[in-house]
Amino acid sequence: MADELTFAPLGGVGEIGMNLSIYGLGNRHQRSFLAVDLGVSFGDEEHLPGIDLIMPDISFLEKERQNLVGLVLTHAHEDHFGAIIDLWPRLRCPIYATKFSAALFEAKCEAERNPPKIPVTVVPSGGRIDVGPFNVEFIPVAHSIPESHALAIHTEIGTVLHTGDWKIDPTPIIGPPTDERRLRELGDAGLLALVGDSTNTVREGRSPSETEVAKTIAELVKAARGRVAVTTFASNVARIKAVADAARAAEREVVVVGRAMARVVQVARETGYLEGVQDFRSPEFYGHFPPDRVVALCTGSQGEPRAALARIANDDHPEITLNKGDRLIFSSRTIPGNEKAVGAIINGLVMQGVEVITDRTHLVHVSGHPRRDELRDMLAWTRPQILIPVHGEALHLSEHAQLARAAGVPKVLTCRNGDLIKLGPGTPGIIDQLPSGRLYKDGTILEDAKSRAVIERRRMGFAGCVFVAIAMTEKGELADDPEIDLVGIPEKNTAGETFDDIVFDVVVSTIEGLPRPRRRDPDALAESVRRAVRGTINEYWGKKPLCLVHVLEV
Repeated sequence: MADELTFAPLGGVGEIGMNLSIYGLGNRHQRSFLAVDLGVSFGDEEHLPGIDLIMPDISFLEKERQNLVGLVLTHAHEDHFGAIIDLWPRLRCPIYATKFSAALFEAKCEAERNPPKIPVTVVPSGGRIDVGPFNVEFIPVAHSIPESHALAIHTEIGTVLHTGDWKIDPTPIIGPPTDERRLRELGDAGLLALVGDSTNTVREGRSPSETEVAKTIAELVKAARGRVAVTTFASNVARIKAVADAARAAEREVVVVGRAMARVVQVARETGYLEGVQDFRSPEFYGHFPPDRVVALCTGSQGEPRAALARIANDDHPEITLNKGDRLIFSSRTIPGNEKAVGAIINGLVMQGVEVITDRTHLVHVSGHPRRDELRDMLAWTRPQILIPVHGEALHLSEHAQLARAAGVPKVLTCRNGDLIKLGPGTPGIIDQLPSGRLYKDGTILEDAKSRAVIERRRMGFAGCVFVAIAMTEKGELADDPEIDLVGIPEKNTAGETFDDIVFDVVVSTIEGLPRPRRRDPDALAESVRRAVRGTINEYWGKKPLCLVHVLEV
């Protein structure tokens, strides 16, 4: 049976975040697999209370573990490498990354409590490595973190360009611009497929340069009269350097606030990306500087409740305060789903008299992803036979597909997580469906989507919970009054009756109305009471709470 080259996304398609792609080489009975990225997305308290992180289901790779030749990282953003610490022990495959990504991952591991020992092989930027039957080339691209790379995956069947996250920025501040020359060479040699970032396909034109953002930040810091705070993604080293340069020009000290920011600053200095940048101060020095001589560089741009900015907005940070006349620069975009949390911080600071500047009125942030003209450039340079849009929601994928068709790409394939696509030889298309889904990190425990804890906590958040404890004699009689406890349920109904009394009455009447043999069956009794309680509360309230009934035989 002839060998095939296949591609399957297990995360990151139809959504932004949780990226995991796999490439397969071999026949239908025996394939070698190469994984690209292993990221997370973040829990939504409204819909997933208590869930910290969401990760891709890797059950297929666990099953194929002996055929998994390696995991290659495009860059060190959480949505591309944030799941490794939790999931690598199930895979135990070699990991390949460039210097900055490897160093940031090592620092992330050191910050964990009892992390597994995970070896990472460092690959030079622009280098090539053999991983099983795949030859993987790291092609530098501009993005919002150092050492982002597109991967040219060379095989005997053809070459695939997996773009990762990228943009075209001729003046990126940190690192080289996107390697147009090498991408054109790939196109000239014949590119089988391009698996491409779709995040900004709904936006016309081109993403502005980091250099333009740096100019705006410098102007805003220089013009400020009071304290200045800047919040941005901790991983954006170019933005950190821009803030440092702006502060030095305005004769201000930079105070780094937040563990994630301090970690990235340390790694960036160790790997040479902040060479020549002045030393930063720790938070305890903040109060020693006059208001016009300090800039606070803060984590928390996405409204994270435990991050520095939220604590500053709530006036409960031990060292950092912002007052009337001070200025906060939001040098970031709000990730969809975080609007409420970010809005609450902005509103809280505005009410305290702080001037809040966002990208709504000033060029204080640019995306690290390509807009439509940049996507057209990439297609013109590489001229792929196949285009597969990834890294985006349904609208982004659809727009990317339409753009590619208009640009003359011969074959455009849209897919969903779990679709196994044959790239070659012969006609490309979806040939199978692989297991895919989500894992939820709940504290220190990983749960699947069908987890009782996840489902029940969502129900409790919507409609509360009733706990009923019943003591029954051997004869099927109540040994004592039932114990009732209501959590998250209104105290009274519209008629003024307390729900405690309503539930107590329905429990007693239900027990007394059951035949004696059923009263002596603990499981049958508990189910009857549960149904009666939920039905009665729904009648008075319009919601059915979770109901837990414990029957004790005495």
